[in-house]
Amino acid sequence: MENYNYDEVEINLRDLFYLIKSKLWIILLSGIIMASAAGLYSSFLITPVYTSTTKLYILSKTTTLSSLADLQIGSQLTQDYMVLVKSRPVVTQVIENLGLNMSYEEMVGIITPSNPSNTRILAITANYTDPYLAKKIVDEFATVSATQIAEIMDADKPTIVEEGYMQSHPSSPNTKMNIVIGGVLGVFIASGIIILLNLLDDTIKDSDDIERYLGMTTLALIPIESGAAKLSKQDEKNRKKRKKSKQLKDMR
Repeated sequence: MENYNYDEVEINLRDLFYLIKSKLWIILLSGIIMASAAGLYSSFLITPVYTSTTKLYILSKTTTLSSLADLQIGSQLTQDYMVLVKSRPVVTQVIENLGLNMSYEEMVGIITPSNPSNTRILAITANYTDPYLAKKIVDEFATVSATQIAEIMDADKPTIVEEGYMQSHPSSPNTKMNIVIGGVLGVFIASGIIILLNLLDDTIKDSDDIERYLGMTTLALIPIESGAAKLSKQDEKNRKKRKKSKQLKDMR
C-alpha cells in the first residue's frame, strides 16, 4: 500500500472548475449583495464632494515670446507661486473676504495648487461639499493670490485665464465605479471562501477519494443511503397501517 503524505495538497483544476460551477449561484448572489452594499454606502453614507478650478497665467501681457529669459523665469516662478498660494497671508485673506468659519488648516486641506507639465499655468483647485462655495473659494484665491504675489514678488499680477466653474454633479464618490468594485470583490471573496473550504475538507466522499488518499481500488459500491431511505419509507408505511388497524379495532 502506498503511503499518502497529508501535508501535500493536490489541486485539481478540473475539480475546482466543477466546484465553482456548482456554487455559481452563491458566488453571483455574493457579488450582487456586495454591489448593492457599495451602491447604498456611496449614495447615502458618503458626503458628495464637488470640484472647481481656476487658472492663472504667470507671465504678464508685456512679456514677449522672443524673450527666452522671461519664459524661463516664468517656469521657475510657477513653482514659487504654488507655495505662495498656500501661504498663511493668502489663505487668511481668502477666509476673511468670504466670511467663512474655517481655520487655516481646514482651508489648506480644501485647495490644491498645481502646474500642468511644460506650461506656465498655475491651477488652483478646491474640493468642497458645496459646489457654489467651491467656485467662490477658487475665484477668491485667484484674486487674492494675484494681488499678494505681485506685492511679494514685486512683479506684474498673474493673469486669470479661467475662472472657477460650478459642477452640477459631484466629482466623488463615483457610485458606478464603487458598485462595480463591490460586485467584483464579492465574487472573488465568495470564490476564495468556497475553494478554501474545499481544500480544507479532507473527508472521503467517493471512490475517487479512496484511490487518491488511501491508494486502494474499490471493488463495488453499496447504496447505503438509498437503501436506508427505502427502509425508512417502508417503516413509515407499516406504522401508518398499524395505526389504521388499531383505529378500526377501537371503533368495533
